[in-house]
Amino acid sequence: MIDLRAARAEPDAWRAALGRKGHAAAFDRLLLADERWRSLVPRVDELRAATKLKGKPTPEQLSQLQKLKEELRAAEGDLAAAEAERESALAAVPNPPHDSAPDGTTEDDAVELRRVGDPPALAEPREHTEIGRFEMERAARLSGSRFGFVMGDAALLAMALYRLALDRLVRAGFTPALPPVLVREEAMVGTGFFPTEKSNIYELEEDGLFLTGTSEVALAGLHLGEILPAADLPLRYAGFSTCFRREAGAAGKDTRGMFRVHQFNKVEMFVFTAPGTSWEEHERLLELEEELCRTLELPYRVVNVAAGDLGAPAAKKYDIEAWFPFQQRYREITSCSNTTDYQARRLGIRARAEHGLETPHTLNGTMVTDRALLALLENFQGEVPDALRPYGAPDRVRG
Repeated sequence: MIDLRAARAEPDAWRAALGRKGHAAAFDRLLLADERWRSLVPRVDELRAATKLKGKPTPEQLSQLQKLKEELRAAEGDLAAAEAERESALAAVPNPPHDSAPDGTTEDDAVELRRVGDPPALAEPREHTEIGRFEMERAARLSGSRFGFVMGDAALLAMALYRLALDRLVRAGFTPALPPVLVREEAMVGTGFFPTEKSNIYELEEDGLFLTGTSEVALAGLHLGEILPAADLPLRYAGFSTCFRREAGAAGKDTRGMFRVHQFNKVEMFVFTAPGTSWEEHERLLELEEELCRTLELPYRVVNVAAGDLGAPAAKKYDIEAWFPFQQRYREITSCSNTTDYQARRLGIRARAEHGLETPHTLNGTMVTDRALLALLENFQGEVPDALRPYGAPDRVRG
């Protein structure tokens, strides 16, 4: 959540920033709810103090005390309702975008920063489903649309990708983790995926659990409610997990192949760091992602995502888009975000610094997903980059 005290101090600046995400009205609702809550606090405090009598009360005092207690119960009810309204309004306000995030509301408004590598000159590029073995029809019979089996050489290539990514991150100082993929609502709210992304999340209602769309949720919740020694920061984690997304609102989009599916695998970076170093850490995550793309010899471009296209937690996000020859365009394969203090504040995570407690910053970045597998198949048309062979990839992918 945002720092409400800071927002109160500079409401115009916060309103303008949040307006770039389309949430100026939500911010105003929060300020009104906060003002109402604060106006009720003194009256409740006053009534509580008045009900505390010294010594044995007289009959007159008892009668007055009864009236005060009735007033207090009513005032506390009003305060509780106002507090609930304020908390609800606070949860609905996203992290304001960083000044360097460009204006705009769609993926077309992202600003391209650079292109690396040349797209291959292919006379007749084949789609990934024509190169590797992907059992889409059989998966549909089993699980429905937007599911698929990854089979044979394609599966070996995918596993080599994950292992290469994890190896690179461990060498870069990240602690590997195999996190839970089922979490409680507290973790979804704390990371900012609820309420805005709730329609995309699978729920196990009977158990009060949710299937995560990224291990970011579990890795952020690893230190839920804790006070971290500032000397331990940064804490860098590399999570591998299967991820799930309902893809609500994706009807008609990317219906071919495995590009947009309900279940996929991902190696995710997650970092807790001191506020003063988070922007430097953001660039470091991007460089790790780019380094892997270069190692895989994938043509790609880096874009700075527009403010209005950022998710609720992110202050700034870079996407890496690989070239997909069959589609003749660049498509997102990784992203990395600085969520500043937004997630840690919602999760109740603090750090004990030299001058007291402070809220650390959190960052997340995709090192690799199944989409990188698809990009490799389409750009190399079945050939395999040398870097993957030590990790068990086949010399060539055959369907």
